[in-house]
Parts: sequence; C-alpha cells; structure tokens
Amino acid sequence: MTKKVLVWLSGGVDSAVTAYLLKQQWYEVTAWFMINYLADEGEFCPTLWDLEEAKKVAEYLDIPFFTFDFRDEYEAKVLNYMYEWYQKWVTPNPDIMCNSEVKFKVFLDEALEAGFDMVATGHYARIETDESGISRLLKGVDENKDQSYFLAGLSQFQLSKALFPIGHLEKPKVREIAGEAGLPNAERKDSQWICFVWKVNMSDFLEKKINPKPGKVLDTQGNILWDHKWVFYYTIGQRKGLDIWGQSEPIFVVRKNIEKNEIIVGTSSDLALYNDMLFVEEWNNLSWETFEFPLKAHTKIRYRQADQECEIFKVEWWYEVKFTNDQRAIAAGQICAIYLNNTLILSWIIL
Repeated sequence: MTKKVLVWLSGGVDSAVTAYLLKQQWYEVTAWFMINYLADEGEFCPTLWDLEEAKKVAEYLDIPFFTFDFRDEYEAKVLNYMYEWYQKWVTPNPDIMCNSEVKFKVFLDEALEAGFDMVATGHYARIETDESGISRLLKGVDENKDQSYFLAGLSQFQLSKALFPIGHLEKPKVREIAGEAGLPNAERKDSQWICFVWKVNMSDFLEKKINPKPGKVLDTQGNILWDHKWVFYYTIGQRKGLDIWGQSEPIFVVRKNIEKNEIIVGTSSDLALYNDMLFVEEWNNLSWETFEFPLKAHTKIRYRQADQECEIFKVEWWYEVKFTNDQRAIAAGQICAIYLNNTLILSWIIL
C-alpha cells in the first residue's frame, strides 16, 4: 500500500529535493508550508518569499500544496519560550524547540489526523528502524551539514513518523539532483534565518517584550570597560555586539553576574571561559534503550561542534557530564546531545 507523506516545503533546495525523491520512490506526496511568523509592516520578512518559492516547487512537481498558519502555536511554544528564558538570563535554543514542539508535534498531529502516514523534511539526518520497530536518530552523512543536533528533542514516536530522504547525501549531491531534476529553486542560496522567524537583530527582537536594564561590562580584573543594555542579551562565549573598543585581542563574554547585572569579558585564552564538566537534570531517551552509568560516549553542546569525548555519571537526581578536554563557553539553556558512534541517544538542557 502506498504511504501518504506530507512534505514540509520551506522554499529551499533541501526540502524541494526531499519532495522530488519521495515522488520518485512512489510515495503519495503532498506539500505543506508553515506560516509561523509574519514581520510587522516595514520589517524585512522572508516568509512570503519562501512561500512563493515553495509554491513554484509544488507546481513543478505536480503535487498538492497547502499552507498552515501556526502563528499562535509558534508564539506560545517558541517565541514565549525565548522571552521567558532570556528573562531568566538563560540562552534558549529556538531551533530545537521549534522542531520538537511545532514541526514534529503540532503539525505532525495535524498530519496524522488528516490521514497522512508520515511527515518528511529536508534535514541532514537519518533514521534507522530495527526489527522490533525502534527508530534511532543518526547523523547525516555530510558532516558539514549534519542537523541531528537540532532534532535532539524528538521522541521515539516522533522519530517513527518522520522521513529524512536527503540524510544519506552530501550537500553538493543534493544541488546536483536539484539541477538535473530542473527544480525551479535549484540555485537558491541556503537561508540563514533563526528557526522559522527571520533574520533578526536579537537585541531589537527581545526589546519588544523585555525592557532594557543597563549595566556595566567589566574585565576579569574588575575594571569597568563599557555599558550594556542588560545581561540576558549576552551568551557565554559571545564576541559580536559587545561594542568594546581599543582592545588588542578579541574579547568574549566569559561570565555573567546576574545579581549585579554585570557582564565579565576576557580573551579566548581566559580560563574563565573554559570548563571540563556540565550538569543535566534528566535525559530525553530518543531510542528507549537502557543505558548503564557511568557511560563513556561523545557529546555536542552546540551545532557543528566536533564530537567531544565524555563520561556521564549519575549523581543523585542529576547527571554530571565530564569531558576529556576542557570545553569553551558551556552555556546554560543549550542542549547537551549524547552520541554513541553516529547515533544520538540522549539529550537534555544544560543546567
């Protein structure tokens, strides 16, 4: 029996090739486009551009095309989450939240209720399902494009209903397929938007909901260097946007003093920027497997980071992740993703 698949068309080449490949494999393919955010009048917003590109692809492939307006759900589950976490001086990860709470939850539920068997996206990741029906999330073959980290919040059920048709391909091959197939967006550049919002100045974005609270920027010796708008704007390890002049070396955020509303900055070699451990409260077990601790594995604490050797210890009600090598800029609120070989097995928010 032919499976009915709902493909997310973003307007980019990856999702276009995803739809093309599924149609070649004789799936019954329908395309959908999610409207999660429309910028205010006068602001730059690529949503309408992306929508038109997605329509062109669907028309070219001769597949049904629908739009879904999830602005309310997106605001409740992603934007408000961003505002709330920034106000707690914790740096959130909207991309992971959007995947787990909107694309593979709100929309997946809609798709299943409408009679579709699966949803498909252009993520560079792979899913393997064993004889017992357990699905496992693997890295994409293209190490430079692997997006498994952004899918770290998915559940076993969500994985069982997802398809990633380009996960076994490298980006140049995807471009080649798009060109050979004559897809109308074959040469379109990859988008750089944060999640599904738009290319924003994060400070301006946050100021829509959070009033600025000026404070001081200090070096590691306690000398006042500059003023800042408020500490929640800044992430450990951040370099851009500090507006500090006259420094002989690049300057980074190495600590935040929440009580005093102060930012402490230093150079890349400053020991305050490095640590060899982090803590999580529990784990999202993507594959339902049982793991014994201590557990030797590899981890990522940010997208595109090289795998880092670690050992995980259970400590009462929390877990300690101990690294073989010191890690730069471990940021609370980001995701710690644990891998065994190429399989993402566990993930949780860094405390």
